[in-house]
Amino acid sequence: MKMKETLHLGKTSFPMRGNLPTREIEWQKEWEEKELYRLRQELNAGKPSFVLHDGPPFANGNIHLGHSLNKISKDIIVRSKSMSGFRAPYVPGWDTHGLPIEQVLTNKGIKRKEMSMAEYRQKCYDYAMTQVDAQREDFKRLGVSGDWDNPYITLTPDFEAAEIRVFGKMAEKGYIYKGLKPIYWSPSSESSLAEAEIEYKDVKSASIYVAFQVKDGKGLLSEDTAFVIWTTTPWTLPANMGISVNPDYVYLEIKADGRQFVVAKDLLETVKEAIGWQEIEILQELAGDQLDKMTAQHPFYDRESLVMLGDHVTLEAGTGLVHTAPGHGEDDYIVSRRYGLEVLSPVDGRGCFTEEAPMFEGVFYDKANPMITELLAEKNALLKLDFFTHSYPHDWRTKKPVIFRATPQWFASIDKFRQNMLDEVENVDWLLPWGKTRIYNMIRDRGDWVISRQRAWGVPLPVFYAENGEPIITPETIEHVAQLFEEHGSNIWFQKEAKDLLPEGFTHPASPNGEFTKETDIMDVWFDSGSSHEAVLRQREELTFPADMYLEGSDQYRGWFNSSLTTSVAINGVAPYKAVLSQGFVLDGEGRKMSKSIGNTILPDKVIKQMGADILRLWVSSVDYEADVRVSMDILNQVSEVYRKIRNTMRFLLANTEDFNPSTDRVAYEDLRSVDKYMTIRLNQTIKEIREEGYEKYNFLQIYRTVMNYLTIDLSAFYLDFAKDVVYIEAQNDYQRRCMQTVFYDVAVALSKLLTPIIPHTAEEIWSHLKEEEAYVQLAEFPSYQDFANQEELLDTWSAFLDFRDKVLKALETARNEKLIGKSLEAKVTIYPNEQIHTLLTAVNANIPQLLIVSPDSFEIMGAHVAAPASAVQFEDVAILVEKAEGETCDRCRQVKKDVGTDTNLPTLCSHCAQIVTKEYPEAVAEGFEA
Repeated sequence: MKMKETLHLGKTSFPMRGNLPTREIEWQKEWEEKELYRLRQELNAGKPSFVLHDGPPFANGNIHLGHSLNKISKDIIVRSKSMSGFRAPYVPGWDTHGLPIEQVLTNKGIKRKEMSMAEYRQKCYDYAMTQVDAQREDFKRLGVSGDWDNPYITLTPDFEAAEIRVFGKMAEKGYIYKGLKPIYWSPSSESSLAEAEIEYKDVKSASIYVAFQVKDGKGLLSEDTAFVIWTTTPWTLPANMGISVNPDYVYLEIKADGRQFVVAKDLLETVKEAIGWQEIEILQELAGDQLDKMTAQHPFYDRESLVMLGDHVTLEAGTGLVHTAPGHGEDDYIVSRRYGLEVLSPVDGRGCFTEEAPMFEGVFYDKANPMITELLAEKNALLKLDFFTHSYPHDWRTKKPVIFRATPQWFASIDKFRQNMLDEVENVDWLLPWGKTRIYNMIRDRGDWVISRQRAWGVPLPVFYAENGEPIITPETIEHVAQLFEEHGSNIWFQKEAKDLLPEGFTHPASPNGEFTKETDIMDVWFDSGSSHEAVLRQREELTFPADMYLEGSDQYRGWFNSSLTTSVAINGVAPYKAVLSQGFVLDGEGRKMSKSIGNTILPDKVIKQMGADILRLWVSSVDYEADVRVSMDILNQVSEVYRKIRNTMRFLLANTEDFNPSTDRVAYEDLRSVDKYMTIRLNQTIKEIREEGYEKYNFLQIYRTVMNYLTIDLSAFYLDFAKDVVYIEAQNDYQRRCMQTVFYDVAVALSKLLTPIIPHTAEEIWSHLKEEEAYVQLAEFPSYQDFANQEELLDTWSAFLDFRDKVLKALETARNEKLIGKSLEAKVTIYPNEQIHTLLTAVNANIPQLLIVSPDSFEIMGAHVAAPASAVQFEDVAILVEKAEGETCDRCRQVKKDVGTDTNLPTLCSHCAQIVTKEYPEAVAEGFEA
């Protein structure tokens, strides 16, 4: 027998290397076969519920790191709630309608116009489902637990039917109307856009000053005078129907370089400088309301432009007179309607001019800009042409500019329930307070919601038209269509005629001949996902309405958070969520947006295959997701090092509790040594902090930091540092050893549970080496925590001792640097304390040499008033003398002892080790040890 075999060197089959890319797949397969999600739900039956409603990602393409941040965050929350006394089901969802899927089909060479609408939509459906299946596997590979076999998908008949009923309830309350109104229109996608689908980019635009000659000046202005307007959209001039002025401003009739003009008084100098006028003569001042209902001659068409009063006219830029085209602007539309002007919008869905814009028929609007400025110059109406760069709205999908264009659209009237929505915002717990301000202002300032789209792939608007064009939306028709969709899916709308989609025997006064047509527009996709509270939360037995939480990216204040709030307040009067949490975007390591063109994207699949999903999950817990977060392979490698620290620490605990049976070997708290009590208290404090400040507040970074501080400071730097001199050296059933093993085991159990929501694969692997009754840690509950008798006194004592210990370690390090000693066990340490430290070292009630990892034979504490020699390392409250220890090194414990060889049978051992070996291994002593 070799001497080292008398040591209780920790042994465990828990491997040092995780081999996560391979092992995770095996565990996930096992979890699926054992139906762990279902078992967890059954365990939690009857408990208070916590429902995190999944915002549906769009089913198109591989998942990216933004998806990973989102889904892993949700999984951490749901898992933690499931282990904290809540019934926390998770139903994943997908958003499956919309233009991107149509664009994919176009890129595949599928031509919409070469097949029936129903056939084309079936192809969209088939493609969307392949994407759902692919993303589902990607999300499952992240270790996300949920009802993956029964997700909600916005294209399923039950969802579409529920969405139709949401629309019907809103229509019944008078919130749905059809109107010709300027809306965001994307020529590149040939569809209307909601505000949520707009993003802004800088563009270079023309800036022109145009003269409109007075036609009827109401006796105040002559026909020799011209109104001066400024615009950055020359292409809208063919649709000009008027000029707006502010009734509260003062306007000037001036003579400039031989011509007469009208401009706002406060903008005269700005206009003079911009146009380059040299000589200015003020002819008269006019109040804004004096200009009301004057007329001007359109600069190149034979029609008049009406002067109107509008509060939207400002002095921030321009001339104080605003070119007004009711078909191409929100404010223009509002003021023109008040004056009864025609809404003219001579641009088609592709962005090309129609016959209503003579001279420009068929020309793309942007290409018409130079043509129009040239025409203005010919007509002597162009006073100045310049160019400037400014922020302009773009289609967030095609990244191309959008225009304001008046088209017949279906709207949801926000005004009718805006105040209700604002009231509900106040009732929601916005976990990031700025989020409340953001959505409140959006709702306060938003216009009516354009809910119609001129596309193919979406849920049809369930509207019929009578023979005279009157729209028909009744509770009877809505419910009938909903039932048809529920049974056949929404494609039936395109497979059957209107009369076959109406209830049998349906009649309407506006259709005396029984003829009906149907709407061909589809619903905005935000109406799809925005109806999920009705289609999912209210329909799934295991879910609840309102949801306890919505969690998505910060862009969803204008998206899903907004559309869901709108539809829910409209039909239910309440918000669909009790709390909302948002996250920032994922940027690269330098803080740049990830882009294929830059080449800085990182696919989750790459990280998982190289490092494992648990590394990605640990990264999620390591970032402050309230703001934008950074990620790079370097950052992930750093996280991997942290993972290695966790794994190695847990491996040490497992290895050194292999021979520990918690049911028979445990030492009760009251019987533990002082240091073990202290570590038990610190464990309970750590559990409390992780649960209360981490999981309960959704602060993953706090969990990450708390775990790492505990592992690094409490365990590695202190408790585990001196542990080997106990758990390796002492007899198997030694009291000190069992005390430490009790703490080790409790730490391993607690940390494996607490880490389960973050790194479930690794936690489950650790759990398999513990001796707990639950087959899987995912089916366990979080560890509880408690306060102990004299806890504060113990904490204060040990905090003071650790300060003292730091000073001893510094003194030992100094001696090591001076080559006086090698390892600390070779040192003779003499302590010269003041009264306070002397009292502390008694109060700590511990084997101090053991805690300092020095040999007990070479450790001495002097009296409180004994003077320290000059060679001692001096501190404010203690001096420490480090010398070379006298004696021999024990072959077994490696301590320098004066009693090595006192047992002649074991001449290389100290008496303590000799006693242990003689008692535990008598046969080996008799036979002798191998060299």
